[in-house]
Amino acid sequence: MWQSSRSHLPLTLTLVTLLLFAFLLRISHLESIPIGLYPDEAANGVDALHALETNRFELFYPANYGREGLFINLQALSIWLLGNTMVALKLCSVLFGTFTVLGLFLLGKELFHRTSAGLAAAFMIATSYWAINFSRIGFRAIMTAFLLSFAFYFFFRGLRTQKKLDFLWAGLIFGLGLHTYIAFRVAPLILILLLPALMLSYEHFFRRFWKHGLAFILGAFIAAAPMLYHFFISHPEDFESRSTHISVFSPEVNHGDLPGTLVKTFSTSLIKYTFFGDQNWRHNYPPYPLLDPIVGTFFLTGFFLLLFRFFHLLYRRLRHHDRDFRLVIDTFLFGSFFTMLAPEFLTNEGLPHALRSIGTQVPVFLFATIPVLWILKKAERGAHGLRITIFSFLLIAFSISATWNITKYFILFAESPKAAESFNENYTNMAKYLLSLPDDTYKYYLIDGGGNRDRFHLPVAGMPVYFFTYGRVKNFEIVTPDTLIHRPGVYIMTHFDQTKVEKLKALFPGAYTEHIDMNGPKRDGGDFTAVILPATN
Repeated sequence: MWQSSRSHLPLTLTLVTLLLFAFLLRISHLESIPIGLYPDEAANGVDALHALETNRFELFYPANYGREGLFINLQALSIWLLGNTMVALKLCSVLFGTFTVLGLFLLGKELFHRTSAGLAAAFMIATSYWAINFSRIGFRAIMTAFLLSFAFYFFFRGLRTQKKLDFLWAGLIFGLGLHTYIAFRVAPLILILLLPALMLSYEHFFRRFWKHGLAFILGAFIAAAPMLYHFFISHPEDFESRSTHISVFSPEVNHGDLPGTLVKTFSTSLIKYTFFGDQNWRHNYPPYPLLDPIVGTFFLTGFFLLLFRFFHLLYRRLRHHDRDFRLVIDTFLFGSFFTMLAPEFLTNEGLPHALRSIGTQVPVFLFATIPVLWILKKAERGAHGLRITIFSFLLIAFSISATWNITKYFILFAESPKAAESFNENYTNMAKYLLSLPDDTYKYYLIDGGGNRDRFHLPVAGMPVYFFTYGRVKNFEIVTPDTLIHRPGVYIMTHFDQTKVEKLKALFPGAYTEHIDMNGPKRDGGDFTAVILPATN
C-alpha cells in the first residue's frame, strides 16, 4: 500500500502543480485584467445583490434577455463573502475554469486509458487563451465545459466499471447543465448520437445497461427538474430567448436561402479554431484564431486522424462485425464537437463566436491530444536517444504554446485600448470616481439611453456603476433625464449629453465640466466627463 502511494506521488504532484498554475493564470491581476467590468457581467452582479437583499434566489432571472440562475446565485454567495467587488463577481468563473482543467484530465485519462492523455489535454486547456479569457469574465457560460467534462468522465467510467453509481453521478452533473447556459440545452443530442455507437460496440447493450441508463436518467431528472418545471409549467415564456431573433431559421435572417445561410455560418464557425478567430475583443485577440499555431496544428491533425479512424471502424463493424470501443470514443468526440458548435452556426450574429461555442472546448482539446499520444507511442518504441529527442520536442512545443498564450493575454491584450473599449472601462472608472469622492459630496448618476432594461428599469449600460456603488456611496442618487436637481454636487452621465449640460448650467450658474482621466498618460481610454454643480448664492 505504501509503495503504491509512492508510485502515484509524482502524478499527484504534477496534477496539483498544473491546477495551481491554471488557478494563478485565472486569478492574477483579476482587478485590472480585463480592463473594466462589462455591463452584462455587472447585470449578473445586480441580480445577485438584490437576491441577497431580498433573500429571493431565482431559478431564472428574466433581466438582460433572461439568464439561468445557478451561476448568479453562486456569485451572490461570493459577493456575500467578499462584497460587491470585481474579484467577488468573477471568482466563480475563476474556480469553474480551474476545475475544468481537472475535469478534462480525468476525462482524457478515462477515454484513452493513458495518464499522458489527461495531462496533455489538461495542460492545453490550462494555458489556452480561449479558456483563460472566459475564466476571467463573469459569464455563466464558463460552467458549460466544466459540467460536460465531469458528466462524461463519470459516464465513460460507468461504462468501464459498470457501476450504477457512476451513471447516477453522470446524470446529476449533466442535469445541472440546464441551470447554466442556454447552449447547454442542445447537449442531450450528444447522448442521442452516442446511442447507436454503443449499440454497435456492445453486445446486448440494452440488456446489460438498462439499469445504468435508468440511473443516469434519474440523476439528470432530479437535477434538471426545478428548471424543467420553471420552463414548461410555471414560466414557459422564459424558454424563449434572444437567440430566437438571430436564428438562421428566421426568414429575416436567412432571407429565403436557408441552405446558403447554413453553409456560410457553419464554415465561419469552423475556421475560428485555426484560421480566422472571433473578432470580438471580449472573446478573443483579433484577428488570431482561438488556438495558437501549435495546439491548432495538433487539433487539426487529431480531427482528421480520428475522422479517418471513425469511418474505418464503422466499415469494419458493418462489414466484418468487429466490435471496437474506439468507435464510441470517436462518436463522442465528433458528436460533442458538432453538437456544441450548433448554438453558434445556427445563429447569424457576430460569427465566429467563441462564447456560444464554448462547449466545444472539451472535444477540441481532446482532439489535440491525439497526435501527442501518437508521438509518445513512437517515443516508447524508439531508442533512448530518440525518446529524449521526442520528449524535448514536446516540452519545447508546449512551452512555446503556453508562453504565446500567456503573453498574448497578460501583455498584448491587457495593454490594448481595444480591450478597454470592449469592456467599457469608462463605466468602471465612473464607479471608481464616485467611490473616491467625499461622503458629504452629493452625487448624481444619470443612467440614460435606451436598449435592454431590467426589472429595476435600469438600462444594462448603467449596471457597472450601480453594482460597484451599491451600498458603498453616501449621498448618491440615480436620476433620470427628467429628475429635478436641487442640490449642488457632481453629476455624471452614462452617455455624455451636451444639451443636458446646458440645462444644468441654467440651474446652477457657474457649473462646469471636468474631464476625468483616471489612467493618466500611461494609457488612453477609460476617460469620461463629470459636471460640477457649485452651490448657488
